Amino acid sequence: MGEECRAALETTKRGTITHDMPPPLIAIEVVSPGTENEVRDYRFKRSEYAARGIAEYWIVDPVQNKITVLSLVEGFYEEFTYTGDDLIKSAVFPEIEIKVSDILVP
Repeated sequence: MGEECRAALETTKRGTITHDMPPPLIAIEVVSPGTENEVRDYRFKRSEYAARGIAEYWIVDPVQNKITVLSLVEGFYEEFTYTGDDLIKSAVFPEIEIKVSDILVP
């Protein structure tokens, strides 16, 4: 999370990011099995996080063995999908060097 969000979080006792706080820099969701979960993580969370202004949203999908990275550009997410030994590229954390296979085991 960014410094503003971290500072706001320190003022709470719950440790929960609320809508009145600055948005985190990145959100990462792990998709649970089932159509309802897929719809929530691939569709509803996307619009919710874009409206919140979260710069990057990762969808980690162990069922489909892929990671989708969505980068917020002018209010909409641009989507990049990574599989296997692909090196994940992050606009928020460009120094990160991690492969899908480092996170998801086939």
